Amino acid sequence: MDVEPSRGGPDLRDAHRFAVEAAQAAGRLLRRGTRGEVHARAKNDTGDLVTDLDLAAERLIVDRIRARWPEHGVIAEEGGEYAPDTTWAWLVDPLDGTNNVAIGLPAYVVGIALCDRGSPVLGVVHDPVAGRTWSAVRGRGAFVHASGPAARPLRAAHRPVPSAPVLAWTQGHEVRRDDSTARALKVVLDTSARRVLQLWAPLLSWVMLARGDIDGIVGYRPEAVDLPAGMLLAVEAGMAVRALDGGTFDDRYGCPADRRSFVAGPPETIDRLVKLVTAAQWIEPQVRRLTPVGLGSVGW
Repeated sequence: MDVEPSRGGPDLRDAHRFAVEAAQAAGRLLRRGTRGEVHARAKNDTGDLVTDLDLAAERLIVDRIRARWPEHGVIAEEGGEYAPDTTWAWLVDPLDGTNNVAIGLPAYVVGIALCDRGSPVLGVVHDPVAGRTWSAVRGRGAFVHASGPAARPLRAAHRPVPSAPVLAWTQGHEVRRDDSTARALKVVLDTSARRVLQLWAPLLSWVMLARGDIDGIVGYRPEAVDLPAGMLLAVEAGMAVRALDGGTFDDRYGCPADRRSFVAGPPETIDRLVKLVTAAQWIEPQVRRLTPVGLGSVGW
């Protein structure tokens, strides 16, 4: 993440302020919309949902970006690619936590990232419920905004090394129930961690890590659009991110799903987390041989 920004790109201070304001505007739209009845529908056969709120918030953000920087690419969670560009591209997750909203759980955020040649240089996460915004600019740090664009620096609070960590787990929608690697990882985490959070809103997990509220995140083939904003926020707040095998993590958008798997946590304990997740490879063959119980066989 030390690559110099491309020449001729946007002023990052201006883009930072713009992204914060766009995320907060989308958040106000979502906040109003979730006060009424929310109708969710299946987006595909993976269990992912979409609502009219997703679409409205996305349109608000995308329209602002295209009006301000028509030459930039935009890749949005619901609408796909708008005028793709190989140098500067915005990633928009207008409602991270749609499944939560669908069941009335107020745990959702707005995520926006700006990437230079695929790598994030700017990330914003806005929580409409709490009225708080977190942001990061590559090489310039992470920030927390109480309201509006005004901000103060964010640095992860120190957590004593725990005897058993509190971790968050995230996986992509395409991961199958019988994926033996995912199941092996979950077995290891469930038996080693004090608690494993599955929030259905990965960006919330990244915020918690950036604040120092949890000890780490393990991601298996995660979704691509929301990953850059959250990851940059955590890194700029002082956290480390590694590939699942402990190697260097490729932060570029567009990597294949199997190269997006990661482990993230404080630098002083990241090696422990890597050791923990790599233990899954030893039990994966046994997990693979187990026959999962089909939901149909138990009458679901």
